[in-house]
Amino acid sequence: MVTIGDKEVHVGTEEGFDRLTTKAHLAYQVEDVSHWRRALEENNIKILDSVPIPNFDRFEFRDPFGNRVEIIKEI
Repeated sequence: MVTIGDKEVHVGTEEGFDRLTTKAHLAYQVEDVSHWRRALEENNIKILDSVPIPNFDRFEFRDPFGNRVEIIKEI
């Protein structure tokens, strides 16, 4: 665990499971979802469909290790 200000970040590793089958993920709240979608697409990162959430613009992708990552903005 790392404490940054009043926030805690828990980091762990697990062996023996398929990251592509889990819904666990990291999410980044950003100001411009379109910018990040374009930047990832320009670098041949596959954008994944995600379940719509009312009042949020969002998308997902997999990092090079197979972890699911979400980019999200409240609208």
